[in-house]
Amino acid sequence: MVKKILTYNSKKLREKSQPVKKLDKAVMRLVKDLVETLRCSGGVGLSAPQIGALKRVFVYEYIKPKDSMDATPNIPLTILINPEITKVSKKLIADEEGCLSVPNVFGRIKRNEKITVRALGINGKIIEFATTGLEARIIQHEADHLDGVLFIDRLNNLDEAYTYSM
Repeated sequence: MVKKILTYNSKKLREKSQPVKKLDKAVMRLVKDLVETLRCSGGVGLSAPQIGALKRVFVYEYIKPKDSMDATPNIPLTILINPEITKVSKKLIADEEGCLSVPNVFGRIKRNEKITVRALGINGKIIEFATTGLEARIIQHEADHLDGVLFIDRLNNLDEAYTYSM
């Protein structure tokens, strides 16, 4: 079911999420809700706290629009449960980020260029992988949500945030 996405003024977004203890029907429902909500939102990632569930779960996916000149490769739907970033590169890359919980606000955020992630997959098996680029950025952004951190918290000051006029 498509859920309402909480916005920056929600106290739930500032709380630390709890680990998933077992993959039961409630967790499977949460994952389904996250995927459906993400796909209806126009975003590339969504964490459980953003729909009011304080569980360490997030989903992400990036499909290039047709006729896009964007060189970024598609990222298939990925579901991470109890994710941990186990290794990070020293090199930081600044790039634009936005957030479904902070609508129409953007900022240039420094993130680690390369990360290694370990998590439980939807099948109950541990997965571990290294990634760079947009996928690494999305994972770091969504992992922040699990700890009650919004991307705007990573700006030096709110004057660095911006919007696009239509």
